[in-house]
Parts: sequence; structure tokens; C-alpha cells
Amino acid sequence: MQPERPNLLNKTVHKLYIGCMVVIVIAVTLYLSYVGYSYYHTPLEERFYHPQHDWFKPSGAFGQGLGIFGTLMIVFGVSIYIARKRYNFMSKYLRLKYLLEFHIFLCTLGPILVLFHTAFKFGGIVSVAFWSMVAVVASGVIGRFIYIQIPRTIEGRELSLQEVKGMKLDLPKTLQEQYQLSEANIQLFVNFTQAEQAASSTSASKIKSILKSEGVAESNRKSIMDMLKRERSLSKKISRLNTMQRLFKYWHVAHLPFALIMLVILIIHVSVTLAFGYKWIF
Repeated sequence: MQPERPNLLNKTVHKLYIGCMVVIVIAVTLYLSYVGYSYYHTPLEERFYHPQHDWFKPSGAFGQGLGIFGTLMIVFGVSIYIARKRYNFMSKYLRLKYLLEFHIFLCTLGPILVLFHTAFKFGGIVSVAFWSMVAVVASGVIGRFIYIQIPRTIEGRELSLQEVKGMKLDLPKTLQEQYQLSEANIQLFVNFTQAEQAASSTSASKIKSILKSEGVAESNRKSIMDMLKRERSLSKKISRLNTMQRLFKYWHVAHLPFALIMLVILIIHVSVTLAFGYKWIF
């Protein structure tokens, strides 16, 4: 079955979706930095005398609230993604690629809230949890980069090498039948789309000049350039598909242990907090 290709509207919605989440993360970070600037820049030994110490300290109403909401974001972001990916939870309603972005959003914003919850005071087991969290976030960013290099359907299913190859056009035939280009130029254009020709002397500007010299209409020149760029992108994806699939498997080896360490220490931290009677506002 031919893989479904996302149209321009889907790509635009996806970019807006990601853009909104990035704006939220930046806005929240700037807001927390602004409201707590005075307290967070006070030396640790002097914070007890700060007029807002009871509000911003890790066990204060604001500080502990940040820790609770940040933790809930991380737990929910991880749980919903695992439930959808491994157990097909709500698979009819949740597209994996959008859920991955939401997972990254929650597991980026959540640690930021946790960071402000600590009031930038690290020590003992909390330090281990914090750096484990940093490692999880950093490896998550790397994992997303690897993830997007692997071609997928619009639902997020990973495509096989054969399926990706099936997406390529019969370029010489298409250029000949639809645009009546010369064989020499067709071969030049085909070479441009090959991954191994990426460093060749043929450039997009040169192709545009050739098309213009052959009297190809401007609208057709744009269509041809879009077609060539798409074919070139597919060639690159095919050439690195196996490598990216292997990297993605190895990536789990680094990402999962740090996530488990963070989870275990989080449970210990919450248990100790409750044992000492910190009930937040309830």
C-alpha cells in the first residue's frame, strides 16, 4: 500500500503546533525567571531572610507547587506516550507523531518547573535526580533528531526501505513526458537527486538557469524544482535509513536507564516529603 503523504496543510498545522509549544516553554521559563529573580539570585545562606522565602523555597506553596505540577507533567507525558506506542491506546484519535511532540513538550516544560522547584539548590540524592533528568531531556532531544530522520506515514508508523523506495518517481519518464526536456538535461537532473551526487557541481541555481534557457514556463520550473528536491530528499533518506534505524535502537539504551533512575529517585523524594508532612496547600 502506498504510504500517505502529508499535504501542505498538515505540515503547516504541524509547524504551528510545535511553534505554540516552543512559545509556551519559553514564556513560562521567562516568567518564572522574572518573578523569582530576586530570590534565586540571593546567596543560599541568606535566602532564609528573604521576604519571599516561605513562598519560593522548595517546600513553600509556590516552590512545592512547581515541583508537583512539573512531576505530573513528566509522569503524564511519559505514560500517555508509552500507552499509545506500545499498547495502541486511543490509536484512532492520537497520531503518534503529534503525541511524540506533546511528550517532548511535557517532558521539557516539566523539568523546567522542577528546576525552579529546587530553587537551584542541588545536593545529595536530589543532585543525582536532577542530572538524570538533564540526561533524559538531552537524550530526548537527540532521539527526536534521529526519529525525524526515519521516514514515516502520516500516522507515525515507521516505513520500511522498500516502502520508501516505492515513493520515488520514474523521474526520467516524468521529465520527458510532461516537460519534454532533452536527454542530457534529464540525466543532469537525475544526478542532482542522487544522494551520492550531493557534493557534485550541479546546483539548484544551475538547474533553474537550464530550465529558463530551455523556455520552461515559470510555474513549471517551480514544479520541477519541487519534484527534484523531493526526490533528492528521498534519496538521502534511503541512503541513511539503516544507519538511523540502528542509532534509534542504541538511543533507547542511553535514554531508558536515566529515565528509570529519575523515576526511582522521584518516588523516594515524594515518599520522604510526605513522610515529613509536607502536604502543600491541601
